[in-house]
Amino acid sequence: MKIITSSALIIAIALLSAPISSETIADLQDDDADSNQENASTAPEPETPAAPQTTEEIAGGVCAGCHAADGNSIIPVNPSLAGQHAEYITKQLIEFQSVDGETPKRNSPVMTAMVAALTMENMQALGTYYAQQEAKPGIVSDDEDLLALGRILYHGGNIDSNVPACASCHGPTGSGIPPHYPGLAGQHAAYTLTQLGLFNTGERANDNGVMQQVLARMSAQEKRAVSEYISSLR
Repeated sequence: MKIITSSALIIAIALLSAPISSETIADLQDDDADSNQENASTAPEPETPAAPQTTEEIAGGVCAGCHAADGNSIIPVNPSLAGQHAEYITKQLIEFQSVDGETPKRNSPVMTAMVAALTMENMQALGTYYAQQEAKPGIVSDDEDLLALGRILYHGGNIDSNVPACASCHGPTGSGIPPHYPGLAGQHAAYTLTQLGLFNTGERANDNGVMQQVLARMSAQEKRAVSEYISSLR
């Protein structure tokens, strides 16, 4: 038995150490090619990259929840964007964005998250899109005394407290002066009043402090009155 086992071992070693013929190598290569072709045919097709969103898709998706697809917000605390100057909208979108993790120039965690993925082209296109939408009238207060006070402040300011007329920057009809002074006509009173408060405290300071200087001299009643009057402008 020992002799047979030793002989078998010698034969096996000889076979393993024997040179492989070129025909054998070719056969092995053919087998590998067939195997690779079979694996390639069964591999899943790579996914086609999603097409970039159009401006209408962004407005109707990301923006619509707060501002409505056409920019006429139905939520009083969220601004209507329809008919706003394109340059002003683009400027605000840029200033909502965080650069390298820094606090944005206009600090709003909600808006910063919403605009994070937008490119400069997206923001410019959105500005143009909303500027082209037709603005719809907002809700007007039925408080005549408040509207009367707001009218005086908007068009004439308050000489006693050195408050300038809002119309001097935003126009007599609230149409604004692009790119720095937005149109205000028909804007929700609740949104306007909130922004006046943020300007007053300095939490919103992306206008070089101009509004803070004005609002520091206005009473709470005057801010409310001018906000309500602005919503009545057409």
